[in-house]
Amino acid sequence: MNCSNSVKKKEKLLREVTVKIGLNQKEDDEEIVVEALLDSRAIGLVMSLKFARKNKFRKMKLDRLIYIRSIDGTLNHKGPIEHIVKVKLFYREHKERTEIDVIRGQK
Repeated sequence: MNCSNSVKKKEKLLREVTVKIGLNQKEDDEEIVVEALLDSRAIGLVMSLKFARKNKFRKMKLDRLIYIRSIDGTLNHKGPIEHIVKVKLFYREHKERTEIDVIRGQK
C-alpha cells in the first residue's frame, strides 16, 4: 500500500465537506433542503441560475454585472453575477437572513 497516495485521498476528502442546510424566502414558503459545500474558498454564497429557476427563487436583478475571477486570476467561466436572491438560511438551531449571488452560467 502506498501511504502517500492514501494520505492524498484523505486530504482531498477533508477539503470537500458538505452539510445539509434549509433555505426559504418567506415565512409561508416551504423550506427546501440542499447540500452546501463548506470552505470552498469562495468569498460569498453562490447558486446557479438553473438552481434558482428550478426552485422558484425570486431573483433581484443587480444594477450592474459583477465579474468574478477564479483563483488563477482568469474570469470565471460560469459568467458574471447578474442577480441575487434573499433567503432565510437554516442550519440546526442557527437561522439567518442572507443574500446569495446567482451565477448566470454559460450562454
